[in-house]
Amino acid sequence: MKNLLVALFVLSALSSCIVTKKKYDDLLAQKVSMEADLADRNAQLDKANADLKDLEESMRKLKDDTTSLGIDVRSSSQRLASLENEHQQLNTYYKNLLASSGKLNRDMSQQQEQLLTMQQNLERTRKLNDSLSVSLAEREKKVAELETVLSNKDKAVQNLKNKISNALLNFKESDITVKVKNGKVYVSLAEQLLFGSGSITVDQKGVTALQQLAKAIKDQKDINIMVEGHTDNVPISKKSQYMNDNWDLSVMRATSITKILTNAGVSSKQITASGRGEFSPLAANDSPQNKQKNRRTEIIITPDLGELFRILETN
Repeated sequence: MKNLLVALFVLSALSSCIVTKKKYDDLLAQKVSMEADLADRNAQLDKANADLKDLEESMRKLKDDTTSLGIDVRSSSQRLASLENEHQQLNTYYKNLLASSGKLNRDMSQQQEQLLTMQQNLERTRKLNDSLSVSLAEREKKVAELETVLSNKDKAVQNLKNKISNALLNFKESDITVKVKNGKVYVSLAEQLLFGSGSITVDQKGVTALQQLAKAIKDQKDINIMVEGHTDNVPISKKSQYMNDNWDLSVMRATSITKILTNAGVSSKQITASGRGEFSPLAANDSPQNKQKNRRTEIIITPDLGELFRILETN
């Protein structure tokens, strides 16, 4: 652009002279170069539009998309500033040409067309920049909303964990553990607290623990509860019509615990009984200690994620 301005300034100064074919060819070549540059800029705008469509991605990439939009906005702003600068230069040059000899009218006409094209390109870039800015603001608002919901869920889960832990303080840690994992509260009850060997009837001490647990969670209407029975890999010694293997044993134990919880006030609509048998061990079943760890019941309490899903569905 700088070389073009210098060349045209020389042409303006020598306006009384006849334009040679070489000079005309030089100007024409520069015009072609500027048109190629303009086509390249239009391609960049097309790419920005394609990038905008990619914003419809999942929750996991929402923050990355927002960062990408910020980069696009800054890049678009830079292109806008560059186009405005070029527009100003062309406008100045055009005014200079108007004051020059009539022999340069054809060149001035070409420059006028370029100026009009540049103005159109500038307007498109302004609109794209405005659109990206609005989209970025909407994404940032949605990210902030999601972060608030997740933060509130984390706080609620931690408060529930503390409430359950306080309710079960009078039991040994070897019998009951309470922890938070993956946004859920896991209450793990050892077999020795709940059942005799091969039994599906909960001991009185276990009943007391479950009743205290039910008291802590029965008023929580925004949770779902999964009761999972687990065993070691030792086959059951006494088979019956309804219990043939460890899987049956784990399911029936989970059902027994579920009934105690619902009888103590937990809504039956919030609770599910399931059995994992020997297929989800905490440790390899290669020692009596590890087998004892695996014989357990896990009560998994999950917060209601309806609000989070609602926000994601509006994406």
